[in-house]
Amino acid sequence: MPELVIVPHTHWDREWYLPFQRFRLQLVALLDELLDRMERDPRHRFTLDGQLAAVDDYLEVRPEARERVVALVKSGRLAIGPWDILMDEFLCSGEQIVRNLERGIRRSGELGGTMPVGYLPDMFGHIAQMPQILRGAGLDHACVFRGVPSAVTTDTFAWTAPDGTAVRTRYLPAGGYGNAAGLLADRGAVAERMRELVERMGTWALPVGGPLLGMYGSDHTAPEADAPDLLASAGEATGTTTRLATLAAFFAELPTSTDGLPAVHGELRSHARANILPGVNSVRPHLKQAMSRAERAVERYAEPMAALYGDGGEQRFLDMAWQRLIAVSGHDSVTGCGCDETAQQVGARMAEAEQLGQAVCDLIGSRRAADVPQDALLVFNPSPWRRTGVVFAETDRPGIEVLADDVGVPAEVALTRVHGTELYGRHITGWTLSDDDANPTDAASRAGDATLTFEVARHSHGAFDVAEVKKALGADGTDWRRRTLRVRILTAPGERVPVWADVPPLGYAAVRPPAPGTAPLPPHDVRADGRVLDNGLVRVEVAADGTFSLTGADGTTAAGLGALVDGGDLGDTYNYAPPAADVLVTEPESVRVTRTAASSLCAVLEIERRYAWPAAGDFAVDGRSPRSETVTVTMRVELRAAEPYARIAVEFDNRCDDHRLRLHLPLPHRTGSSFAEGQFAVVERGLTAEGGGGEEPLPTFPAAGFVAAGGLAVLLEEYSEYELVDGGRELALTLLRSVGQLSRNRHVHRDEPAGPQLPTPEAQSRGRRSVTLALLPYGGSWPSGADAVLRAAEEYRHGLFAVPGRAEPSAPLPDEVTGPAVGGSGVVLTSVRIRDGWTEVRVVAEGGEATEAKVHGEFTRARRADLLGRPGEALAVTDGAVQVALRPWQIATLQLGR
Repeated sequence: MPELVIVPHTHWDREWYLPFQRFRLQLVALLDELLDRMERDPRHRFTLDGQLAAVDDYLEVRPEARERVVALVKSGRLAIGPWDILMDEFLCSGEQIVRNLERGIRRSGELGGTMPVGYLPDMFGHIAQMPQILRGAGLDHACVFRGVPSAVTTDTFAWTAPDGTAVRTRYLPAGGYGNAAGLLADRGAVAERMRELVERMGTWALPVGGPLLGMYGSDHTAPEADAPDLLASAGEATGTTTRLATLAAFFAELPTSTDGLPAVHGELRSHARANILPGVNSVRPHLKQAMSRAERAVERYAEPMAALYGDGGEQRFLDMAWQRLIAVSGHDSVTGCGCDETAQQVGARMAEAEQLGQAVCDLIGSRRAADVPQDALLVFNPSPWRRTGVVFAETDRPGIEVLADDVGVPAEVALTRVHGTELYGRHITGWTLSDDDANPTDAASRAGDATLTFEVARHSHGAFDVAEVKKALGADGTDWRRRTLRVRILTAPGERVPVWADVPPLGYAAVRPPAPGTAPLPPHDVRADGRVLDNGLVRVEVAADGTFSLTGADGTTAAGLGALVDGGDLGDTYNYAPPAADVLVTEPESVRVTRTAASSLCAVLEIERRYAWPAAGDFAVDGRSPRSETVTVTMRVELRAAEPYARIAVEFDNRCDDHRLRLHLPLPHRTGSSFAEGQFAVVERGLTAEGGGGEEPLPTFPAAGFVAAGGLAVLLEEYSEYELVDGGRELALTLLRSVGQLSRNRHVHRDEPAGPQLPTPEAQSRGRRSVTLALLPYGGSWPSGADAVLRAAEEYRHGLFAVPGRAEPSAPLPDEVTGPAVGGSGVVLTSVRIRDGWTEVRVVAEGGEATEAKVHGEFTRARRADLLGRPGEALAVTDGAVQVALRPWQIATLQLGR
């Protein structure tokens, strides 16, 4: 009979159906008792869920317990790490997953040691590149539960990433991370349950043998105080060799080789063995939007700007931003499948992370803009190649606009409205005081005994001292505070104008809006004619029903784009559930198309459609409410010069409950596959999903950067959910899924509850919803169009970043500044940072083929590094350039120095 290893553990959800602090109260009580018990009885072992955050959360309340924790970790009896948070792998970036692992390994090392196992017990499926990430951080084992396909019939397999990297993986079948949770629940039946556990797990064991793994624990639980005695007695009664161990100790005795193991390639998203709860990708979409914004602000703007143009003082802001980003990546946090209080707190932390990133950009941008004239912009390029494109500037048109003209205003009141140089949102550039009004017969003018006129502009043109005004008001000996004034505020009319910019790779350049009529036409300028927009690279034509066609330069055409389909959803935060008597609303009651902007740089058509959507679900009849709400959906279709895609913005006020809204996009040609960018990879998916585990296998899938299918790429700014429908003729993108329960005990698409049945009224997502994306037609079949799609997705998601100048308007434009350039077919940049005095650059070969990354810059030495930044082989540098061969889908980290 094989040995049975029992691993006492807890699965700790930091925040879920209770908010964080209420769960932490339970955590503190559990660990207080556990530490006492482990110190009293040295036979106890415990694994703290693979996430270091639980330890830090505890020590923040019990800092005096730190050395007790360290002693237990060093003795091998308490296993912590390697993750900081058990994240949802599909709703955070690949770079964030690396930083999560990096932070968890560092912190657990500071507390005595890291569990060297990629423990992934409860994520809702697993990304394709996880084996490469784990190996890149020095971890030889993975341990998973959800998403394993039916082809896996043993408890051990070789999980292989797209680049070929494989990691020995232990599957937790027959109950997952709680397969032995009830082992000691009935003290009179421990032996019987142990015998059953051995039999159940033995059916999954490899033929070569090895110990069986019993995971004794569940959500928010601790082991029984006399567990060692009960297990020893049951082992003797059943003839089973039994021992308590940590998960780290269990894996330490296993081989690391994957030779001879059954192989599983790519992402694990099968419903065959367990629920993967795919509806979390589309519920509470504001959280997915906020996560995307915060990640981009930190990863692709603040951190590279600090690395290349900062002075080191920004690092603490970046550390705080990363801490908040990682904290909200939890599989019950960013997913939105918790209570409303949890979602509120998660959203606030996401906002803080974004604000910290913006603060770093503000700081560095302001410094670098000090030499740029106030009537110009300093434009940063976050991409590793030279870019041209459109930015927008706020300018003053010739003429005078009266912002205010108040009479009978006490002088003391009027001057208290001045804050420094700011008045009415602008800056005071001049002022006059006159006793002779221009129209002395005007009764309103005579209400004041003088006219005080302020001239204001977008920027301050020098010092303004309100004391000078007070002095002038009292020049005749009158107490200025007793004066009554007519106060006039004059400004030049402002407008937002597009400006053409040409910016070096990862660098910046100053640009000035041209005088009206003097700007030369850019390449592929925009032409607008009625309901048609064309820039030579893409042509948009809007039909009378509000849908539109899109044609690329090679003739690839998609027609009927932009239809909206609203249907019922009687599900919960975990799974979509269509009503049996569903009502699909596809046709608008009215359509209006107007052109709201037109220039050679940018033109916009606005499509306004009015719909009558059912107001709510009708659970009594398994249908939708007969009462409806009128909802106006505004869709902006925008073309900019030289962009091969059309920008789309959809906005509406959600006034309905229990429904799902999808944007339908007919494809240029029928296809059986989609290609979605996620975490360091582009994953191919088909028209179906594998089922069998008690959950309807809906082929709705997550996407991060883009999804491409049938000649059309949808470029994304937020984490999204999509599905190929109508036999692969259309792509449907979920814009909103509104639900009112955390979990439902009765669910048409799921056999069992996914959590407690609690109301979540805020998950109905009432209020304004705004979605932005872009549509790119491409010729050929994937991956022949990969380079074009990858470049467009990079430039769309990471727009040029403009900062107003701060110098005198007469100052000349400063020279441009160039950062490192990265090239190579299919090579994607994911990170630029400073580490130990080196500039660290991370790239991925996302084109699906072997390639070569080429890096140019002002460096004289280079070396490889692993994902934790540990240095590897030196690389040859020739004339400030280094070339690195990459296998398909390889993640490479390079460190550059002088």
